[in-house]
Amino acid sequence: MRTDILRWTLMLLSVFLVAPSLANTVQLRHVVEEFLRAQTQAFPGKVSFSVGSVDLKSNFSACQDMQAFLPPGNRLWGRSMVGVRCNGERPWTLYVPVTVKVAGEYVVTARALAAGQVISEADLTRVEGDLTDLPPGSVTDTAQAVGHTVLVGMQAGRPLRADGLRQAYAVQSGQSVKLTARGQGFAVSNEGRALAAAQPGQVVAVRTAGGSTVSGVAKSGGVVEVRF
Repeated sequence: MRTDILRWTLMLLSVFLVAPSLANTVQLRHVVEEFLRAQTQAFPGKVSFSVGSVDLKSNFSACQDMQAFLPPGNRLWGRSMVGVRCNGERPWTLYVPVTVKVAGEYVVTARALAAGQVISEADLTRVEGDLTDLPPGSVTDTAQAVGHTVLVGMQAGRPLRADGLRQAYAVQSGQSVKLTARGQGFAVSNEGRALAAAQPGQVVAVRTAGGSTVSGVAKSGGVVEVRF
């Protein structure tokens, strides 16, 4: 009889010890999931996430005020960590492993591309996959690549990266360009010759027909805009 009483006593004691930890764990996972849902709602594509195992030992006191945060150096993209701190009388902090996946479309080469080649729409195709598996700076819209120049040759089926492309020049060195100037109440234009190559938005020097040199902002179509 005493053995049975002792056994039941130990079982009840274990339940009381485990119950706070179990309640803490359920609440913590809920806090982390709500944090992930809020932080990823603006992500492109279809987002899914999972929360790794949580080990709340008995030394983690029961907590009614948990707050999730993103630890420094972490990013909610692929495998990451979310911190949870307890703001109660006996504060504690725990780091929970999470995985965030984003299903969406990205751009790959439809054929092999040579270094120096200017990309056309026919050179690209879109495929679906997990965007978090892609290298940093991967292109997800063909508009980000069409008209750009390939810096290093690429095989067909490879994801495009922005750092592997150069925006096409708006004007070439020695090219005849149209100089335009606008000010308050006036607009004039002239002809000149670019002294260097420039991409859209870059400043370039132009020598006019009269021999003077002016600087302006390169625009597409061989136009250089002088601003006042």
